[in-house]
Amino acid sequence: MIRVVVVDDEPMVCAHLRTILGSADDIEVVGQAGDGAEAVESVVRMRPRVVLMDLRMPGVDGIAAIRRITALADPPVVVALTTFDDDTHVVRALSAGAIGFLVKTTPAEDLVNLVRVAADGHTVMSPVAARRLLGASAGDRVRAEGARARVRGLSVRERELLGCLGEGMSNASIAARLFLSESTVKSYVSRMLAKLDCENRTQAGLLAHEAGVAAPPPP
Repeated sequence: MIRVVVVDDEPMVCAHLRTILGSADDIEVVGQAGDGAEAVESVVRMRPRVVLMDLRMPGVDGIAAIRRITALADPPVVVALTTFDDDTHVVRALSAGAIGFLVKTTPAEDLVNLVRVAADGHTVMSPVAARRLLGASAGDRVRAEGARARVRGLSVRERELLGCLGEGMSNASIAARLFLSESTVKSYVSRMLAKLDCENRTQAGLLAHEAGVAAPPPP
């Protein structure tokens, strides 16, 4: 079972998410919290695999909670819950350690599948929010120049891998595209994240778009 904690200061949103996720045979919502402090306590107590985290909450907000949760020993993966006007908050959430982000209005079937993907450690992004965020990043010349400077020291193979992360590809898919073993891909990705000072694959994927080494998301 994929154990999930849902965090949002709106009880109706939590109830909605619990209903959707509870309909899946392989997902169990084991905790609910209304602010960041409660979220950390729930994670420590319930040991979930996935946390769905609202970002704007009173008291301890979602970004502070993400930092605390990802600093725990054997932390769960955290997925930010966002709205269309949350671009800045999403970037901060990813910098804090979130593995991806979903729009709160994500259709039920997609939400269930994306939670499964996140539980396996893969990047998850709502396509509409991803296009908006990446479009904003691409239009920021300072960010683009900084990103290009960061990737300049990568080898050709590492740049190829970074581009694959920008497309949200899994290790298995990258291995098939580049004719490598999955273990080799894992080693490459780990070294590349350290070189780029990225905490996770999602941060590296966004960097790939900012640096212009990844294909844009499909419309």
